[in-house]
Amino acid sequence: MTSVTATQSQAPAQRVRISRLLWVGPLAIVAAVIANLIIRTIAVSLLGISAEFPPLGFGPPVMFTVIGVLGATIVLAIVARFSKRPIALFRTIALVVLVISLIPDVLLYTSNGMPGTSLGAVLALMVMHAVAYAITVTLFSRMTAE
Repeated sequence: MTSVTATQSQAPAQRVRISRLLWVGPLAIVAAVIANLIIRTIAVSLLGISAEFPPLGFGPPVMFTVIGVLGATIVLAIVARFSKRPIALFRTIALVVLVISLIPDVLLYTSNGMPGTSLGAVLALMVMHAVAYAITVTLFSRMTAE
């Protein structure tokens, strides 16, 4: 266990260039919105998701994706200010937030409290969360680190 601790303490400090984050953040928002709208369109077409299911209209995926990725951008900016290894810490935070973001989807399915709720609709929402996560973490990790 001592060697693991020694290895971690010898790892070079990592920095995030905020100037890059200022353009990578909007890029991640646009990429995630486009990807989620493609997933939404395919899911609605192939899975026969009811038009009565509001979360898979056009507005909610756009709005929630923008809010989520903008939030991730702000979190990375804050983490970059205070952490010696901001990318690693951001990845951990993002994974925890992804898992937490799936809880309302599961509850939506198990409660069946919304018209048009189906397993396919809820799985489509979950895939959209995962895709936004993957795009954001990948772009931030590769394009903002020094």
